[in-house]
Amino acid sequence: MRQKLVAGNWKMHGGLEVNAALLRSVAAGVAGLERVSVAVCVPYPYLAQAQSLLAGTSVAWGAQNLSEHARGAYTGEVSAAMLGDFACRYVLVGHSERRSLYGENDALVAAKFIAAQSAGLCPILCVGETLEERERGQTASVVAAQIDAVLNAAGIEAFAKAVVAYEPVWAIGTGRTATSAQAQEVHAAIRAQLASADSGVAGGLQILYGGSVKPGNAQELFGMPDIDGGLIGGASLVDEDFLAICRAATQ
Repeated sequence: MRQKLVAGNWKMHGGLEVNAALLRSVAAGVAGLERVSVAVCVPYPYLAQAQSLLAGTSVAWGAQNLSEHARGAYTGEVSAAMLGDFACRYVLVGHSERRSLYGENDALVAAKFIAAQSAGLCPILCVGETLEERERGQTASVVAAQIDAVLNAAGIEAFAKAVVAYEPVWAIGTGRTATSAQAQEVHAAIRAQLASADSGVAGGLQILYGGSVKPGNAQELFGMPDIDGGLIGGASLVDEDFLAICRAATQ
């Protein structure tokens, strides 16, 4: 049986003082929880703080982006190896905000996925459709193409060391949430797509749901057979909300 994973994405939020209180509260609050893994993906400047405060706890940490390059004259970029220096376990790749605001396409996302794994990081591959694409009935084809780009570049075996997060773009930060049935349909399609290449890898893959997950809807979402946890945005910045979501994953 797949273990649930709840990963917080702080986005561009935080400060040393508020981070310290939040990280300590989360670490204390998830201690002893069974059947769920917990992680936080923090802004680059706070990786050292996360490492310092979370080392020795059950909470893993990671980053929200990385360069596809290993090193070189790429001003402002951060490599996978640099993230490894801070003992990151996870890194987000292909988040919808990176795709929409910074023009990251499927090929670039695949290159970042491969770069992450080359340094021993576990990429959390984010996929999802816009509202316009959903209304056109293109959800399945859009998500399948995003998965295929990585599958073709990295191979099915790479998904044995990765996580996928389905995030309908229209539900991120909007307060709108896909119904549990809508989310389950897409999660099942992702697993079936990968199962056509290797059923064992697909069966063991954690597929998270992201898109306005809150304490009030987490348990229903996480109860779906192909939803293995959540990638949590705004609620990950509020300790009691994030902890409630983590507890929901143990039900």
